[in-house]
Amino acid sequence: MPKRSEFRITGRAVDSLRAEKKDAVFWDRDLPGFGVRVHATGRKVYVVQSRGPTGLRRISLGGHGELSAGEARKRGAEVLDRIKRGERPFPAPPAPTVAGLAERYLRVHVAARCRPRTAELYRLALERHVLPALGGKTVDEVTREDVAALHRRLRDTPCMANTAVGILSRMYRLAEAWDMAPSGRDPCRSVRRYREHARERFLTPEEFRRLGRALREAEAEGSAWPPAVAAIRLLLLTGCRKNEILTLRWDDVDRTAGELRLEAAKSGPRMTPLTPPLLKVLDDIPRIGDNPWVIAGRRPGARLRELAHHWRRIAARAGLDGVRIHDLRHSYASRALALGESPSMIGRLLGHARAATTARYAHLARDAEKEAAVRIGDSIGVHVARKTAAAPKAGAV
Repeated sequence: MPKRSEFRITGRAVDSLRAEKKDAVFWDRDLPGFGVRVHATGRKVYVVQSRGPTGLRRISLGGHGELSAGEARKRGAEVLDRIKRGERPFPAPPAPTVAGLAERYLRVHVAARCRPRTAELYRLALERHVLPALGGKTVDEVTREDVAALHRRLRDTPCMANTAVGILSRMYRLAEAWDMAPSGRDPCRSVRRYREHARERFLTPEEFRRLGRALREAEAEGSAWPPAVAAIRLLLLTGCRKNEILTLRWDDVDRTAGELRLEAAKSGPRMTPLTPPLLKVLDDIPRIGDNPWVIAGRRPGARLRELAHHWRRIAARAGLDGVRIHDLRHSYASRALALGESPSMIGRLLGHARAATTARYAHLARDAEKEAAVRIGDSIGVHVARKTAAAPKAGAV
């Protein structure tokens, strides 16, 4: 134990303390074992020292200035009592919960590394599915069975089921780096993902005609928001993703180069050619004051944020039940293949970062090849195929 001192630790007294050549500890007269270490550099740290069942221990409480003398005295009395009882000097921190890990994951990782649309998808998956099921559990309490049960509950939406488990798995890998979970703790590791079938829906020539008529009628009646109608036409003519069109600025329309600059493209900024039909649609869109957006919103200076409910009304009018906005992009690729464009060219037009993404349309190319082969074969077969023998007339011997 420290020798009995006549010095009483107060804020003013600690301010006046100095160490001449080496560190010195000044002990409090009223609370045995409570003191302040003064470093030669001038730094002052509150400490406690006492003997417990495992021997003598000295614990730092915090720096002077970070703690007031009164706060340090109160904390010191609590720590001294724990040392004497053989307990941890400080209470164990509360075990991190899945909800706490999710909050840090969204704030530190997703906000810095993911695109806004991806971040929104992750947030919704966590709030609607992961946290209601597992948010109240500590990170250590979640088992493989818990994750498998969550996965099974979402089996009717296999893509969302796999997304939820994938997000949870990434959270646990980060939890190891953040010292929130021990190494190898990921409970998602052996959960088998569902097979996902990419949905493919392509507009037929007749459906293209019905959609065009529905857009013209809604526009003439004034029953559709004009910028939304323009956005749908731009999607049809470019094969762009919805967000690429909704975030298009007038400054991105380069008429000199004959290109649209798509700054918000998923795979990085890219260009798409300005075709005559595309220019016609752009020319028909009025520029509203100082609004920089091609697809303007209802508020001054704002852009249209969501197209879904506008699309549902137009699609219903055209009789396109179950057709999503993204299916317009698939339809663009389908029409390009029907016109003989190569998959590599279509991949460049659609801004695919990987050839494998365009390969999903390979069966359409094979269908087009088969149709072409039938047309060519029928044309040549008229001249070279063996004629079928005529059926004998009735009554012939």
